[in-house]
Amino acid sequence: MSWQAWATVAIIVVTMALFASERVRIDVVALMALAALAVLGIVTPAEALSGFSNEATVTVAAMFALSLGIERSGVLEPLARLLTRIRKPWLLTLAIMLVIAPLGAFIKNIALVATFLPLALRVCSQTRTSPSRVLMPMAYAAQMGGVCTLIGTSSNLLADSLARDGGLPGFNVFEFTGLGALLAVAGITYIMLIGRWMLPRESNLPEQENEEIGKYVTELRVTEKSSLLDQTIAEAVLGENHGVYPLELLRGERRMWSPRSQKLQVDDVLLVRGSWDKIETFRNRAHLENAPEARYARGASETPRVVAEVMVAPASPIEGHRLGETALNWRYDATVLAIHRRGHILRDKLSNVSLAVGDVLMVLVDEAAMPRLRADENLIVLSQRESVRPIPRKAVIAVAILAAVVLVSGLKLLPIPIAAVCGAAAMALTGCFGTKDVYEGMDWKIIVLLGAILPLGTAIEKTGLSHTVVEGAMSLVGYHSPLGALLMVYLLTALLTELMGHNPAVVLMVGIAISVAHAIGVSAQPFVVAVAFAAATSFATPVGYPTNTMVYYAGGYRFTDFMKMGIPLIGLFCALSMWLIPLFWPFHP
Repeated sequence: MSWQAWATVAIIVVTMALFASERVRIDVVALMALAALAVLGIVTPAEALSGFSNEATVTVAAMFALSLGIERSGVLEPLARLLTRIRKPWLLTLAIMLVIAPLGAFIKNIALVATFLPLALRVCSQTRTSPSRVLMPMAYAAQMGGVCTLIGTSSNLLADSLARDGGLPGFNVFEFTGLGALLAVAGITYIMLIGRWMLPRESNLPEQENEEIGKYVTELRVTEKSSLLDQTIAEAVLGENHGVYPLELLRGERRMWSPRSQKLQVDDVLLVRGSWDKIETFRNRAHLENAPEARYARGASETPRVVAEVMVAPASPIEGHRLGETALNWRYDATVLAIHRRGHILRDKLSNVSLAVGDVLMVLVDEAAMPRLRADENLIVLSQRESVRPIPRKAVIAVAILAAVVLVSGLKLLPIPIAAVCGAAAMALTGCFGTKDVYEGMDWKIIVLLGAILPLGTAIEKTGLSHTVVEGAMSLVGYHSPLGALLMVYLLTALLTELMGHNPAVVLMVGIAISVAHAIGVSAQPFVVAVAFAAATSFATPVGYPTNTMVYYAGGYRFTDFMKMGIPLIGLFCALSMWLIPLFWPFHP
């Protein structure tokens, strides 16, 4: 191989390692790979920037806007309210999957899961059912629905765009629907008959943490009236008497070196951990103040305030930022009272905590600001009062616009990117979302990732690396076994998806899949379809797909729970795909 090919291999390996480690944001990793390819001269400047004008990138951006319009218009709220009437956990699981899977074919699956996650948690609480019985199937159903149409997931659009670049005719909007629907039916059936018995019956948080120590870390300030004055923490026996566990004692800006032996003074701040109900009971009995609330207290004329639990969503721009940098205070006039981070005991002042995906914040906020907080895609409201009823007219308009986009693109009256852009403009003009909402609701990480990672596929082709990989792979499966080659492509894509995400896996594999098909003299379409479906159905880890990450934190799962449930499901999808893909897209048309 040439030095350019070896350099491309090195860039791919480093990129995969960074994607898998999650130490650097995915869009930054993609930009680093793009910069390396351009600086080394492996791709030209025009090729380096071509990803940002690619049809897939533009279409994904427009579909984000359409999905935002559907979500903000309140179309999903009637369905959500209907599901709250279900009291049997197995029936709730089935109903949610049957609702989410069809919607996932047209609406961004992260938005779907974010909408239905609070109601699933609420019903689980009312029926005393562990959320772990419901949330993972919900995340899987969103992925199953996404593969049913070309516009259901960004990886489908990306596979189509790369296929067209490789000289293939591409796919229409509903070309994946037949195979996707069959796989979704098989997947839902598997989950209901077999998979649900593999789900944990209780939350997999450690028992002591779940029942004794509780979830939240908060700051409590000692007042002049406090019954703890002049007592040591050891003398107060907070854990035994109140179920609240002290972590640190802060005096001014100092941490006391031996907190349990220090006598408590006025304005001392106790960093404590416990369930929120026990913390509140203890605070009232001991005449303490919640330190963050006191810090931002307002006058007596303030509007009614409510307490809400919100979770930091995947791909949220506030990830890695401290509380003071999140704009929660000035945007919603909200005060973060406590933080829960699964698997970690926080020992820093709340203002010094860098937020991570899955962190649950106990927030004190104006009741009037709750609709805006629910609409913020960077946060998922887990506990909430009844939502404000949406304006029916906007909901009807939003659905009509989305249906028009699907119809126009499905009939090939307009190309998909143009139809999607027109639909986004129509939603903005009709007020389905605000003029600023579309920019705030856009998942810019994914858009930058797509634009920056696409030239990597160009580099793989230009350097001859794909030819080298294909030759090595075909020596294993042989040149006379198209089904064996298809299986190899599917499994390799599934593995790469779990390691680095679905979009980068598609970029790496589509060119290789087309080359494999050409090497054995068969149609390349079945191989591209295998890449698209393997990449869009990532069930085996909580980090392979954003919906998995969302329920991983909220459901209290272990990493191995996804493997037990997801690996057999991937095997089922793979086996069915090997049978069905050649039927829908023959090797020899």
